[in-house]
Amino acid sequence: MSNPAPLAVVKAADLLEEATRTQVACAPVRGLLDDGDLEAAYAVQQLNVRRGLDAGRRIIGRKIGLTSPAVQRQLGVDQPDFGALFADMAVADGGEVPAGRLLQPKVEAEVALVLGRDLPHRECTVVDVLRAVDFALPALEIVDSRIAGWDISLVDTVADNASCGLYVLGATPVPLTAVDLRAVTMSMTRNGETASEGTGAACLGSPLNAAVWLASALAERGDPLRAGDLVLTGALGPMAPAAPGDAFEAHIPDLGSVRVGFAPEGARK
Repeated sequence: MSNPAPLAVVKAADLLEEATRTQVACAPVRGLLDDGDLEAAYAVQQLNVRRGLDAGRRIIGRKIGLTSPAVQRQLGVDQPDFGALFADMAVADGGEVPAGRLLQPKVEAEVALVLGRDLPHRECTVVDVLRAVDFALPALEIVDSRIAGWDISLVDTVADNASCGLYVLGATPVPLTAVDLRAVTMSMTRNGETASEGTGAACLGSPLNAAVWLASALAERGDPLRAGDLVLTGALGPMAPAAPGDAFEAHIPDLGSVRVGFAPEGARK
C-alpha cells in the first residue's frame, strides 16, 4: 500500500481539480509547495492523473512542454516538463471545440510521434527513438491553464499536468524515413492570417531530442513509454491565444496539415 500524499500536495491537487470541474480558474498553487520543488509538483500532477484513471479515463500518451529555450529562460529552468494525455482530450481533425470546454486556451503546432515499440531505457538514445517510432503526424496542442491569468511558474504548470488541454492530430501517418524532423518548417494561421511560424530545430534542436528526453525521464520514474503511446513533442513556434469563433490550421510541408475550430460563444451548451 502506497504512502498517503503530503497534505500540501493534496491541497494543490484539490484546487486544480475543482478548477477543472467548475471551469473557474484558481490561484497559483506554488505557494502551497516548497519553492521550486518539482518533485512535489509532479506528485500533484500524478495524484490528479490517478484520480482521472479511477474515474474511468484512459491515458494514451504524454506531452512535452517547455521545449523552447526562450521559454525556459523566461521561467528560469534548464529542462522541459511533461504531462499525461487522456483519450478524452482528442478532437478530430477539422473538428470544433465546444464553447466553455476550456478556460483560457492557446494553440501551438507540433510534431506528434506514435510508438511501435517500448522505450524502457533510462539512458535513451536517438537510435532507440528512431527504432521505436511507428509514424509521425502534424498536431495542434490546445494548451489551457487552470491557473487564473496564466500566472504560472514551472511548479504551477507541472502540477497542472503541464497545462494540458486538448489535442488534434492530422490524418495521414508519415514514416520517419520520409521526413527530417529537425528541418521541418511550420506555419499556423488563425482565421486565415499567420499566427505562428517555426521549425523542428526550435524544439530542443529536433523533436527527436525532445522524445529522447521524455523517454529517459519517464523510464527513470519507472513509468516508461510503451508501444502505441502518442507523444506530443513540443511547440515548433509561439503559441497563439484562441477565442470563440476562431479557426486554426497548421501546415508542416513534409507531414501535412491539421485544423481545428472553436465554437462561437453563443453556441455554449
